[in-house]
Amino acid sequence: MSNIQGYHLAIMGATGAVGQQILKTLENRDFPIKKLTLLSSARSAGTVIKFKDEKITVQEAVPEAFEGVDIALFSAGGSISEKFAPEAVKRGAIVVDNTSAFRMDPDVPLVVPEVNETAVLKHKGIIANPNCSTIQMVAALEPIRKEFGLEKVVVSTYQAVSGAGAAAINEMKEQAAAILNEQEFSPQILPVGGADKHYQIAFNVIPQIDQFADNGYTLEEMKMINETKKIMEMPGLKVAATCVRLPVETGHSESVYVELGKQDVNVADIKHVLSDAPGVTVQDAPDKQLYPMPAMAQGKDDVFVGRIRKDLDEAAGFHMWIVSDNLIKGAALNTIQIAESLIKLEVVTEK
Repeated sequence: MSNIQGYHLAIMGATGAVGQQILKTLENRDFPIKKLTLLSSARSAGTVIKFKDEKITVQEAVPEAFEGVDIALFSAGGSISEKFAPEAVKRGAIVVDNTSAFRMDPDVPLVVPEVNETAVLKHKGIIANPNCSTIQMVAALEPIRKEFGLEKVVVSTYQAVSGAGAAAINEMKEQAAAILNEQEFSPQILPVGGADKHYQIAFNVIPQIDQFADNGYTLEEMKMINETKKIMEMPGLKVAATCVRLPVETGHSESVYVELGKQDVNVADIKHVLSDAPGVTVQDAPDKQLYPMPAMAQGKDDVFVGRIRKDLDEAAGFHMWIVSDNLIKGAALNTIQIAESLIKLEVVTEK
């Protein structure tokens, strides 16, 4: 570490679900912090948050709040990032943004440290944290790609309600209680393609996350498609996605089909490569009914992979099941790992 005293860290969106998880993860990983600045909207400013043994008052986000900041972790919505990230950079901070605002900007690295850590070296002030579903998938696919090549990816996601925020979790629980008590209710919180339409999420499955693009795919699906190609630096990779919301509180699951560049690969080869991969845990013993599940992945850092099996028709085709806590590895942890990479590669220096 180039700075044994620590760094001035700012968290934008400190009172939100991801912001709170960032604080927990920072504490658990003992990140080297010299000073911690917590920022939020005017509505949440004044909130007192305990971090380790210190009580910190949340400040209203204004450009001047970034003076002297080394690294700023943003998780307060795309419009907030678009407004304040350039202001933070202007004042010398490196921004790690957890929204979709800059992910596809060609001048902004899109980073999963287990996959493309050195991309942080190309930053121009802002580094983007990928979509939660993309993170867990590429973390599992990269070691496979490095060993066997990768030609095609088809993914169907089963995404938790926490991906839509704390209010959506509360609505799911309220709907479930109403249904069990045979009471009427009107879906209001969980958005389906914007704020104009809402569907029941309790005891239901919604095959739409975000709005539809002209090509029939949702914007969430296009995020996975485009981000995967950018992170893995494979613009010609064939990727297709279907993203679905399930009544699960936390933990995204994915059914992933891949076609490899080699044909003489077996299931044991895949398991061996994944077992040695950083941040990946293989849970795959069908005879013991061992496979990843969101309830078991909740609160854990790793990406869990199981149900690995060879396709019955394609010689180079394999299927697998990937699960991860979307609030941890899919958001807070990956954001902090990017900050740790900035320190490890000596990109950030003490002011």
